[in-house]
Amino acid sequence: MGKTQPIRNKKDIQKLKQYYLDRQQIRNYTMITLAVNSSLRIGDLLRLTWNDVYDFDAGRYLKHIELVEQKTGKHNLIALNREAVLALGQLQKAKSPRPGDYIFQSREGTNRHIDRTWAFRIIKNAVSDLHLEGSISCHSMRKTFGYHAWKSGVQPALLMSIYNHSSMEITKRYLAIDQDDRDKVFMKMNL
Repeated sequence: MGKTQPIRNKKDIQKLKQYYLDRQQIRNYTMITLAVNSSLRIGDLLRLTWNDVYDFDAGRYLKHIELVEQKTGKHNLIALNREAVLALGQLQKAKSPRPGDYIFQSREGTNRHIDRTWAFRIIKNAVSDLHLEGSISCHSMRKTFGYHAWKSGVQPALLMSIYNHSSMEITKRYLAIDQDDRDKVFMKMNL
């Protein structure tokens, strides 16, 4: 078993999201979309309720998800981007949730969120059916966010802050810099 990797190809991210959208499994589509757009660990993502993303009194989505991370106990403020809001909107329309409902509800019990094992299966089933390469799991969604942010020019120090990492070494591992990335630097220089 290899180390969890980000999804490097943007087309593969779209295929992964589309896999559940095509099957009308909006909860799973939304989970993947929110995961790759928020940088949240799966445990924090699954614990989100509609109150965390939607202002029911004003009838609009919040600008930020505000939470204390389960693993680190650190405060985090995450902006909700267009893709995240669109996916949440589809799920909200399909489910008509109440304010305290979990976003990613389990079918078992009353107002229980899916567990980490089920989230892992959701991702692994799609990855397997789509024949996506690499070791892709729930944590890959978090790494995918950082990898593509870094590729678009975001400085690693800012990603370290976004991830609430305690060291740059941890952030560097998340970026999954491989030999192709290193080669591009050398080929671009031509001094």
